[in-house]
Amino acid sequence: MSQRTPLVLPQPGDACERADAARNRRLLLDAARAISERDGVEALTMQAVADAARVGKGTVFRRFQDRSGLLHALLDEDETDFQQHLISGPPPLGPGAPPVERLAAFGRARVAFIVRHGALLRAAERSDCGTVEHPVRAAHRLHLQVLLLAGGQTSETAAYVASALCAALDAPVVLNQLERDGLTIEQVNAGWATLVAAVAS
Repeated sequence: MSQRTPLVLPQPGDACERADAARNRRLLLDAARAISERDGVEALTMQAVADAARVGKGTVFRRFQDRSGLLHALLDEDETDFQQHLISGPPPLGPGAPPVERLAAFGRARVAFIVRHGALLRAAERSDCGTVEHPVRAAHRLHLQVLLLAGGQTSETAAYVASALCAALDAPVVLNQLERDGLTIEQVNAGWATLVAAVAS
């Protein structure tokens, strides 16, 4: 039986603490990604990651808290890239286009993101069930609310409509439309555009 190789655990105040933490996180995420790609997301458990990374399961829990945290961590880099496009990318997804055009572009980009990361997103949302809204979703809701306000809606209406629009782009909803209902990506995007035109006018 092979022995586990402990992760480097820097002492508080150690100058290498941040670098070691980042390296340890990368080791665990690489192990998790390899499991997901080889065996599917359903095989991605805290114990499986611990075994693949040759560490104790407690190390994985300390780093990610729970399976939901691990799943979201696997999405972090692409989610960060998505946020940067919203903040400073070219229009219409980024600044510089009219609010309705940016709302439509947001939906198209988010559908593409969901298609690319469908299994991870579906598993993450299932793990999040009953918990506080995830920061990524909260940021998306705020972004939509700001665009609706810029388009002339009142603060009360914008808050409600932003939440409703977010719900329409929840990963299970979009994936069900594509897989269960047999819609194409183009049809989902067209439906989003119709919804935006109706609520943002």
